[in-house]
Amino acid sequence: MALSEDLQKKLAGKYEPSTLVDMKYKGYDLSFKTDEEGNAILLFIGKKTEQGTIKGERYARTLKKDKDGKTFKDHWELKGKAT
Repeated sequence: MALSEDLQKKLAGKYEPSTLVDMKYKGYDLSFKTDEEGNAILLFIGKKTEQGTIKGERYARTLKKDKDGKTFKDHWELKGKAT
């Protein structure tokens, strides 16, 4: 499952730094970790289990910036199943 443009736009926002954020998106449960700047960097998408974990897929974000702080690479990659 590739991430939709709409979901990528939602994940591109700024969130509370260095935390785990839970939300719903079009019938899916999402949990994502943010870096020290508040950027989503690790995403779990699927259905939440009774234990509170996400069963579905795991994505990691490559986010690279130049020395001036301007983003030159922003890419989400499927890393496998999340259990």
